[in-house]
Amino acid sequence: MPENVRMQDPAKEKTMQMKTLEVEVVRVKITLACTECKQRNYNMTKEKKNHPERLETKKYCKFCRKHTMHKETK
Repeated sequence: MPENVRMQDPAKEKTMQMKTLEVEVVRVKITLACTECKQRNYNMTKEKKNHPERLETKKYCKFCRKHTMHKETK
């Protein structure tokens, strides 16, 4: 075997994999719909762990041509 290629310890490799899994954050895709015209205007992501409730925010609706409340849909 060439000297520059090192064999890694399997236990060390497993701990490295576990560390990368801990850092990984799960985000889910959500769609926001206008409360007035019911059009689905925006796609976003959110962390379900930190925000389990449905998201509501005021955004611009190009169909209503004004700022309206947008709620998370299924």
